[in-house]
Amino acid sequence: MIVYFAGTPYDGVAGTDRQLADRLNALHPVLYVDPPVSLLTPLLRPHLAGAFRPGMRLRQEPSGVWRIRPRVLPGMYRPGMHHVTAALVRRAARRTGRRVARGAGDRVAAVVVATHTDLLDAVPGARRLLYVTDDLVAGAELIGLPRRRLAAARDRMAARADTVAVVSPLLRDQFEARGIDAELLPNGCAPEAYEGIGAAPWPDDVPRFDRPAAGFAGHINARIDLGLLEAVAGEGHPLVLIGPHDPGHHPARFRALVRRPNVCWTGRKSFAELPSYLGTIRVGLTPYLLDDFNRASFPIKTLDYLAAGRGVVSTDLPATRWLRAFPGGRELIRSESTPRGFLRAVGEELAAGPAPDLVARRREFAAGHDWSRRARSLAGLVDRDPLSCAQEEPAP
Repeated sequence: MIVYFAGTPYDGVAGTDRQLADRLNALHPVLYVDPPVSLLTPLLRPHLAGAFRPGMRLRQEPSGVWRIRPRVLPGMYRPGMHHVTAALVRRAARRTGRRVARGAGDRVAAVVVATHTDLLDAVPGARRLLYVTDDLVAGAELIGLPRRRLAAARDRMAARADTVAVVSPLLRDQFEARGIDAELLPNGCAPEAYEGIGAAPWPDDVPRFDRPAAGFAGHINARIDLGLLEAVAGEGHPLVLIGPHDPGHHPARFRALVRRPNVCWTGRKSFAELPSYLGTIRVGLTPYLLDDFNRASFPIKTLDYLAAGRGVVSTDLPATRWLRAFPGGRELIRSESTPRGFLRAVGEELAAGPAPDLVARRREFAAGHDWSRRARSLAGLVDRDPLSCAQEEPAP
């Protein structure tokens, strides 16, 4: 069994942690440990209340993944209290993991930590893998935790981990500059989810525009260059925004944007609904701000757009360059470093006809980066197998 300490709730956004855990479970039983909650969590974070139901104990998801949500004391990440929180989470995971493993005639073989809390030693004797999915130190202000504490926890775990895996080329470079070997384990996609996209019903809350639409799927928050979305809409292109908006991210500008007649904002949608919504657009947008936090990221949406057969226009992120280095990637993914270039690329992609062979090549490209492949690579690292994600990287 593998104990997977996630940075996001299982029933929240179906991102890296859930996608990997579901597919890893086909290779090893997985206990998914949600971020901890206290009784105050739903009150302090009401926009996430649905993903933080209090009182949830051990359960098994339809994918077969076992899951717990540790309950801790209020003020869980305050100075001093964060040590208590870590101890409570470690104890809950250790006891539950051993109990579930014994019931299946198994044992806890490995611990994967994909969060900012030092939980590597939760199960003594288990193999320890640190999986860094964001540069949390660069994003300290965004997540509201002290930069010094995040850096200390990262360095402490990296020094003790049996293996360090990272989600992006820039993160790998950062660790190697500190003398730590890091395996590249990028984000992936689920091409099978979009097999029937052509027959997916048109959503009731998206109008049928008289021209092809561009679209954005994901959180509209401080990571997103709102000016690029405003520029696309300002050119008169239909724009579909799929996902929640952070109320603190330029609220007045966002309200003005979604009031435009050529802009449709759907709000939060589940992963299961995404094919229907991506079916309403011709080109998907990855308009990330080019700051230190985003440069170290690997946006899932870029591969999701391709898996849905859509064109992609992204800002010039290192992860985007990595994808474009694969055969065919430069043709299928537009990467722009200036607002003018971004807007021009969107217009060109919208003007291009939906050629069936191009749609097929986009989907084929995405299939080479599916989550099952990523999970096999992670299992290889856990099993001390020589397989590593670096083998997927194209030759220079």
